[in-house]
Amino acid sequence: MKKGLVLEGGAMRGLFTAGVLDVLMQHRINPDGIIGVSAGAAFGCNYKSGQPGRVIRYNKRFANNSNYCGMRSLLTTGNLYNAEFAYHRVPTEFDLFDNEAFEHNPMEYYVVCTDIATGLPVYNLCTKGGHAFYEWVRLRHCPSYPALSK
Repeated sequence: MKKGLVLEGGAMRGLFTAGVLDVLMQHRINPDGIIGVSAGAAFGCNYKSGQPGRVIRYNKRFANNSNYCGMRSLLTTGNLYNAEFAYHRVPTEFDLFDNEAFEHNPMEYYVVCTDIATGLPVYNLCTKGGHAFYEWVRLRHCPSYPALSK
């Protein structure tokens, strides 16, 4: 029988989930697959890459950084979280996401978002890290975004 985790969205409420995921990783409880939406996708990918503590670490580090989150970001980008900073600079410059470990882990990892044309969910199997993957993690709705599997 396969084991899976379904991770909810919910912005900072996802920090509770991140803590639970850290404990599961510390106890070497490895599901066969994970599916996440929004914060669940953003935080759950660290499970597949084997990086316990990363979510808490970078959120604490950047919590008061206006480039990461806040009114300045909302007014200048239209989003509470600055997508370029949070989803591209943090994982590539400030708190590195381990793309290689993510890609070598056989665990299936799906990101789900809503197709804005149909209103239906899109389940994307993510097998590669990097820029396109970070974009899938960032999205809550996908405007005909290319799939990332293999």
